[in-house]
Amino acid sequence: MKTLVPISGIQLAFRASVAAGLSLAIAQFLELQFPIYALIAAIIVTDLSPSESIRLGWRRLVATVIGAVCGATLSMILPAASWAIGLSIFVAMICCHLIRTPEVVRVAGYTSAIVAFSYGVNPWHYAFYRLIETGLGVCVAWSVSYLPKLIRTELKELEGKS
Repeated sequence: MKTLVPISGIQLAFRASVAAGLSLAIAQFLELQFPIYALIAAIIVTDLSPSESIRLGWRRLVATVIGAVCGATLSMILPAASWAIGLSIFVAMICCHLIRTPEVVRVAGYTSAIVAFSYGVNPWHYAFYRLIETGLGVCVAWSVSYLPKLIRTELKELEGKS
């Protein structure tokens, strides 16, 4: 008999929710400015495989660094106009291609836009905290990925044969 949600889906949802909840709690305890970024990072990089969580986490961190640096740098030399924010997105995405990380272009682009758009007064401060909050979420997700699975993988294989 097949279940509505596969065992692997339940396990992934459980891990992501635990990682997100812990990330949010830690970020709030540390009184970080926007703990939502820790929560988002934890959800995005959580996987059932520790090696896949690590790979996704490094991608997320690279994208955040590139986006934050591009957004902060350009917001200091350009006006807070829509074309300037568009340019910061373009630069962040091109940088990702130049360093051969095309899989992170979108995250770098929107991170650059958030930094350039929202926090022109002190963009480096804002960019630094985006990296800290994202790093927190990634580290918690990495930790959670090493917890034993709730149900052995063999049960998942039996489930598919029913």
